[in-house]
Amino acid sequence: MIKYQSDLASELTTTLSTLEAASERFAARHPGEPASRQPVHVVYGGAHLFSRNSAAKLGELALRSLDSYAPDPFTFARALGLPGSSELTSDEAAAKSLYITDPDALRRDDPNTWLAIAVYDRVRGKLETEPVEDFRLDFEDGYGNRPDDEEDATAVGAAQEVAAGMSAGTLPPFCGIRIKPLEGALLVRSLRTLDLFVSTVVRATGALPNNFVVTLPKISVPEQVTTLVRAFEVLERRHGLAPGSMKLELMIELAHGLYDERGQLLLPQLLTAAEGRCVAAHFGTYDFTASYGVTAAHQRMDHPACDFALDLMKAAFAETGVFLSDGATNVMPVPLHRGGDLTSEQTRDNRAAVHAAWHLCHRHIRRSLTRGYYQGWDLHPAQLPIRYAACYAFFLESFEPAAKRLRNFIDQAAKATLVGDVFDDAATGQGLLNYFLRALGCGAVSLEEIEVTGLTEAELQMRSFVQILAGRRVS
Repeated sequence: MIKYQSDLASELTTTLSTLEAASERFAARHPGEPASRQPVHVVYGGAHLFSRNSAAKLGELALRSLDSYAPDPFTFARALGLPGSSELTSDEAAAKSLYITDPDALRRDDPNTWLAIAVYDRVRGKLETEPVEDFRLDFEDGYGNRPDDEEDATAVGAAQEVAAGMSAGTLPPFCGIRIKPLEGALLVRSLRTLDLFVSTVVRATGALPNNFVVTLPKISVPEQVTTLVRAFEVLERRHGLAPGSMKLELMIELAHGLYDERGQLLLPQLLTAAEGRCVAAHFGTYDFTASYGVTAAHQRMDHPACDFALDLMKAAFAETGVFLSDGATNVMPVPLHRGGDLTSEQTRDNRAAVHAAWHLCHRHIRRSLTRGYYQGWDLHPAQLPIRYAACYAFFLESFEPAAKRLRNFIDQAAKATLVGDVFDDAATGQGLLNYFLRALGCGAVSLEEIEVTGLTEAELQMRSFVQILAGRRVS
């Protein structure tokens, strides 16, 4: 064999140094998926309506809706259109009994029925223990434009309720506020609300809530993001908060805010302007479609205009560590007729209306999940059961084959392996791990169930496929 030695690289020293610097910048901007938990939703509610017990109250209302319109797993599954819901067993009592005594047998022999019961059981458990994962006190669309003294009072009052919730331990694991846009006549008002809210909370508790974030809407230029960052710096200095501790969330909701005047995509510029403080980017379905020229009758989550914007967001924020969120279904699952003395026809109408809204909501959420959007908005407590049901079904229905693939992959110590007709490579290993981390994070599965993959709790906490394999090689 002829050995060939090249000194080409030695003649490209300057070029290679430039390449190395560019690669380092790219790696710094694209650190990959964050290790922190991403909530599966954010509930938006007017700041004037928030109380320290809002999360618990929403959970109670969600359970009431579930009990009223789907008191059993089979009704629920059929209303949503869960996978296999048209093939459920007719012997519901026997299936429920088997789910309790031998769930593995039911899962093996009748996976559709098992899925319906498992989803319903886990949804109820979630609503009873942690009904809301993320809550945004809204000073924008959900609050409106009010006299300054009224918004001042709301900002202080809402902050006092948040502080009380911090002390009582009743806040959701994630929370924040949405301020008004930083533009025109609203600019000063928005900054004042931010100041009053943050100052009130910190003076009462000495800190902001865990995972606190400020949502910036209607962004049209990077300078709006820069302004919010500068405001954060002032508030941090004033109240002794750690530098960089205040985080922001971008709202992508203007068609004319996707590109700048030079035709360059604006989204990466917004991330740069955030100076490391951006933790999420949320899509505003209805403001965006309105700005896109879509008429009200056709403003919906699955409109092609939304797909265009969501794809741009995926590309712009890929591997940057920024969590992405889709929007909300705006058809509320509420009854048509009110009152306690309803006719049988009115009762049927109510049930049909709620089930239709549930089905639409489930379809929208599932579509978001398949597009890689693992978070969305919820606007009504009766949407909460659907949010969790969609997430749980999405992960549970493919749990067993994914677990088998991951276990085989790990056992082979990162060597490619073939399971059935699916070929895994190293990148897929991390993808499979991310699947289980998201399934665990949203409550679809438990640590005990994930043991089937061969992973330990300590390994899961690493959140890195490469680190898991390195640890196993050492041991």
